[in-house]
Amino acid sequence: VEKIEEQLASLRIAKRSTLSEEPAYLLDIDVSKPAQSESSRFVAVSCSNKSIRVYNRETLNFLREYSSCPGILNGVRFARTCDSIVFSACSDGTVKCWDIRLATQKAVQIFSGYPSNVFISFDINCSDLIICAGTEKVEKDTFLVFWDARGVTNCASATKEPLGVYSESHNDDITKICFHPIKPNLVVSGSTDGLVNVFDINEDNEDDALISTCNSDSSVSFIGWSGKDYRQVYCMTHDEGFCWWDIAQLDTEEPITLLHVLDVRDAVCLENDSLHYLVGGLYHEKADKLFLVGGTSTGNIHLISCGTGGLSRVGTLCGGHSATVRSFCWNLTDESLLTGGEDAQLLLWKPGAVERSLAKKAPMKIASSVQKRVRVHNSSLKSRKK
Repeated sequence: VEKIEEQLASLRIAKRSTLSEEPAYLLDIDVSKPAQSESSRFVAVSCSNKSIRVYNRETLNFLREYSSCPGILNGVRFARTCDSIVFSACSDGTVKCWDIRLATQKAVQIFSGYPSNVFISFDINCSDLIICAGTEKVEKDTFLVFWDARGVTNCASATKEPLGVYSESHNDDITKICFHPIKPNLVVSGSTDGLVNVFDINEDNEDDALISTCNSDSSVSFIGWSGKDYRQVYCMTHDEGFCWWDIAQLDTEEPITLLHVLDVRDAVCLENDSLHYLVGGLYHEKADKLFLVGGTSTGNIHLISCGTGGLSRVGTLCGGHSATVRSFCWNLTDESLLTGGEDAQLLLWKPGAVERSLAKKAPMKIASSVQKRVRVHNSSLKSRKK
């Protein structure tokens, strides 16, 4: 574990993407899943200007851009088995799929929902067989919608209908969906209703599929899997809380809650600095260790070690971003980190790297708000004096 923490603390900027003509918040990042003999070739970024941008993984050179106007794109994911296929959920009630090998700007596949659906979250399972998207609440309804993802075609805008929906397990916006990293039948969903639900989609109906319901007591902003064989689930909340559960303890007398922190900003001791927000989490398989990523409004990135005894800071990455960091993607293969933020910059960090130009960019003011990513219900959050 100490070696892992040393590697994280030694991360330095290796590359910066060049600022585009239309700067935008970088809300979500994913890297292509490489074949065993290769490293990942592409980075896809979901932006606040309703577009997805694709970059070269090593150079951060810009390659392609896909737009979904007038809809808003939420999230970005590469297929596991083909590194040129990329997906994104859209507020127009579709999940769109692009093939970056093709010159066309059109989606090669469109997974359509039902007329009232506004998708704000999605994921694709580890076998590339099933896509699941989560909706905003419309009247009294909120849905998890499923599609068969097999057979992505080269026929532009080919449309697929849903396999079915889950409609009973959440009663507010479904803000995050995350399939299990190695078991294609398991998926966890999080909502502004505070609930984190784990499902086995191999079961015949929603009641049987619901394995566990964990309550974070607040609006869920991020969820993930951790632990050996990924038998743990964790979440972060919009008021910077953190919850961590052991799903393997469901059938035992042991409590499933490993840690519950009401406000991480108060729980992590930082000398001469502060923690303003959480971005997400990352589980390190080799070290069997969960880390959280947080930051400051001036662009510093804090790496936080997570244990059942509490949270502690591992290190801080400074001098990269000049505004709030909104997204990251960690590559276990080469221990590199990609980060994106409200300064419209995409940064690649590597252990011991040296950046050629050290000029720090000035903060940007962009009219579009990060709230486009998810509508937070302020009424459900505890007001807090900063």
